[in-house]
Amino acid sequence: MGNAYTPGLTVSGDIIVRRTRRLPIKGDVLVSVGDSVSPDTVVARAMLPGALQTIKLAEKLGVEPKDVSGLLVAKVGDQVAKGDTIAQSKGFLFFKGQTITSDHVGTIESLLEVTGNLLVRDPSIPVDITAYLEGKVAEVLPEEGIIVETRGAMVQGIFGVGGERSGEIRVAVTGPDEPLHADHIHASDKGKILVGGSGISYDAITKAVDMGVLGLVAGGIKDSDLIKFLGYDIGVAITGQESIDVTIMVTEGFGYLNMAHRTFDLLKTMNGMQASINGATQIRAGVIRPEVIIPLQLEGTQTQVAASGGELGVGTPIRVIREPYFGQLGTVTDLPSQLMVVDSGTEVRVLKAKLEGGDEVLVPRANVEIIAT
Repeated sequence: MGNAYTPGLTVSGDIIVRRTRRLPIKGDVLVSVGDSVSPDTVVARAMLPGALQTIKLAEKLGVEPKDVSGLLVAKVGDQVAKGDTIAQSKGFLFFKGQTITSDHVGTIESLLEVTGNLLVRDPSIPVDITAYLEGKVAEVLPEEGIIVETRGAMVQGIFGVGGERSGEIRVAVTGPDEPLHADHIHASDKGKILVGGSGISYDAITKAVDMGVLGLVAGGIKDSDLIKFLGYDIGVAITGQESIDVTIMVTEGFGYLNMAHRTFDLLKTMNGMQASINGATQIRAGVIRPEVIIPLQLEGTQTQVAASGGELGVGTPIRVIREPYFGQLGTVTDLPSQLMVVDSGTEVRVLKAKLEGGDEVLVPRANVEIIAT
């Protein structure tokens, strides 16, 4: 029997995590290899060119475009502020000269002699990249960014929305089967990441935003509540760029689904610790998983390195990521070598798995992901 590989979903209490922090354009790296960083440490900065503004000098001065250069007070390359004089015409007999001031702040970039227009470049816009994690700089990518490394606990989810945030973990429910409701959330939860059990109610989401909660983690969420909160259907696009004030991650799927006991128990042991959360998700090619990472200060114990996938074998813990068993956990019991015809008429490789409820099922190998422990 040949080897089979599938994407992995990590739930681990002690793991090495490396994340690449890269600028959108070339810029300056502000840290060095070995430096300690916190989630909000700015590790690299680039300057996006400002927009070009056009000042129609020939028209304003009432002269031919070819004559504008002789009337400039400010020169190409000069910095100008609003109200600064940039050009002035000479008076004639009883007519006073005309003074043209800048309506913009920026740098004079060029004079178009054909049109007599002056181009002023707005100030550059800084683009900062933060470390996202508490850890150390493992590698510097010159002019691009860094790779940050930390050792800690990590829980990957099956779906999320919202971007990168960091805060203190608080387990707000008593067990993995208890949904997170509005009455679980208090004013003291501002800046925290709250952990629920089987789900997150719509009222809990809205109260979390009102209270300044930064992250919500639970087993599941009703798609109708998510659509109501976002104001639109998320579709199949990459998530993580939503303009929302809280990051949400679910570990099991849509609907109210009990969080896996070992996931809940792990998060419970991290209660009160600082964590980073990111809801970015892509289920198709180039899989991206939402995650909660809790850096640890541990020495002398064995760790594992987070990987994007793993080898399937008998006994491998898996999660089904397609209907009709979406979100269910199980263990591989067999990897048949023969192909099986699915409903679409396609022949695919399958595996046999025993689900937590006790049922033994056949599912396509592409419809599961390994739970890396």
